[in-house]
Amino acid sequence: MTEPHTSREEDPLPDPADPQEAAYRALHAERAALEEELTLQQQRQRFGSTEQEIASARATECSLLKDLDRVLTMIRAAEVRRQQPTARRWQ
Repeated sequence: MTEPHTSREEDPLPDPADPQEAAYRALHAERAALEEELTLQQQRQRFGSTEQEIASARATECSLLKDLDRVLTMIRAAEVRRQQPTARRWQ
């Protein structure tokens, strides 16, 4: 018995030289870097030795969360464009 083909199998592999694919990968790299920095700031808050260091880490975390939200929104939009290339765009 053969397995039915899914649409994922029929899609060609993304070309890393494609500018849109490069931008998509860059967004994921930025997301990973932000998540790593967020972890560091959370550890600084938890194990900081001074109130000033803890407050600074809290402020930095707030800024990083805003940046992460922006990047995740852009990733979601890019994923929609990848799945539905002829979909209507909101402007």
